[in-house]
Amino acid sequence: MNTAADSPRHLRRPSWAGRNYTLLTAAAVVTNLGSQGALIAAAFAVLESGGDGGDVGLVAAARTLPLVLFLLIGGAVADRLPRHRVMVAANALNCVSQAVFAALVIGGDARLWQMMLLSALGGTGQAFFNPAAEGMLMSSVAGEQASRAFAMFRMAMQGAGLGGAALGGALVAVLGPGWVLAVDALAFALAGALRSFLDVSHIPPREPGGGLLADLRDGWREFVGRPWLWTIVAQFSVVVAVVGAADAVYGPLVAQDSLGGPGPWGLALGAFGAGTVGGALLMTRWKPRRLLLAGTLCVFPLALPAAALAVPVPVGPLCAVMFASGLAIEVFGVSWMTALHQEIPEDKLSRVSAYDWFGSIAMVPLATALAGPVEQAVGRTTALWSCSALVVLVTAAVLCVSDVRNLTRRTKQLAHGTPGRGAGAAPGEAAVADGLTKAAAVAAGSPTATAGGAGSADAEGSGGRLG
Repeated sequence: MNTAADSPRHLRRPSWAGRNYTLLTAAAVVTNLGSQGALIAAAFAVLESGGDGGDVGLVAAARTLPLVLFLLIGGAVADRLPRHRVMVAANALNCVSQAVFAALVIGGDARLWQMMLLSALGGTGQAFFNPAAEGMLMSSVAGEQASRAFAMFRMAMQGAGLGGAALGGALVAVLGPGWVLAVDALAFALAGALRSFLDVSHIPPREPGGGLLADLRDGWREFVGRPWLWTIVAQFSVVVAVVGAADAVYGPLVAQDSLGGPGPWGLALGAFGAGTVGGALLMTRWKPRRLLLAGTLCVFPLALPAAALAVPVPVGPLCAVMFASGLAIEVFGVSWMTALHQEIPEDKLSRVSAYDWFGSIAMVPLATALAGPVEQAVGRTTALWSCSALVVLVTAAVLCVSDVRNLTRRTKQLAHGTPGRGAGAAPGEAAVADGLTKAAAVAAGSPTATAGGAGSADAEGSGGRLG
């Protein structure tokens, strides 16, 4: 029986959930609650202003373009300046841009060029925020509980994304899109205030060195020097692009023609989101020894939704497939973040994260733009089967890389700032010696968005990467 003296001990947060981790998790929950509703509100704001589906696409593209253009610079800046200041500044930019967006929509005078400009400012803020946030999250945990910490963070973030999407859709119907955008601006302000209390005293100050270009070159050397890192990013450049095209373009068309309209498709997307929450919950308990082998094997189920749409299967089996793929990709997401935390020196985390993000989303605009012409050329069924086949092929190819198969979870983490065993080691040597992010990327071009990443630390209105 617990005594009164014992009870405070049970109310204490886990030892691995320090101040920074708690602040980062709370801020991510706040922004995901606001941002997922804002994604819906922005689309309806365009439509209510007299725009059409093409205009909705232009506003979305206006956000994605600066995100791609400024990611690498954002990564270098986040490793040069205190990361929490970069995050707060980015949140402030997102807050102001969303507040102006909301005011224009509420006033009934929002024009397409204004919405595109404000979306571009939001994308610019996200480009600087994401690498800083991912580096900050990874530096906030240490020791053998890092994997559990990442899983708990992602579970809170994914759950908030699900709730935010459902609440946002309801509020758009009741209050209108402008007020939902205003709530998102308030969420950015609150999250920025929370992040201003982050403690960066444990991060060693940067030694004076070269300029921004030198930092980018240093990050590139760190990136290409690890075969497991650049091959998986190359894999996800294809996976994110084709899954995003299947979900964003072909999925709604199949739903309209064969499943009964947007309702069943929304149910399927909800099942995917529920699967990501389930996957994060699983990873709070399961610690696969071969991190990347387990994670990469869990990428294969991402081929199933496109295949199910190609048949097409009824709504029930489609929801089951979407749930399974959401669960599987979250296993990859936590494994990926744990591998980056274990292997990448702390002072280079944001730059490596930026190259990871850039590689993962760079092909999404091209894939979604080509989806329509490809469907006209070969037919929707063939296009969907091709998407499924590409996921299988590139994932099988990555498994041929020995570092991917053999990189092993360390039972005792090295202190951050010490290069991981993979740094400069021969292929496979890191795993033999020991005997983020990325899963959310698909959402950058897909309605399966929940929050990468990852492997990102915070979706901030874009959905981040798959998982």
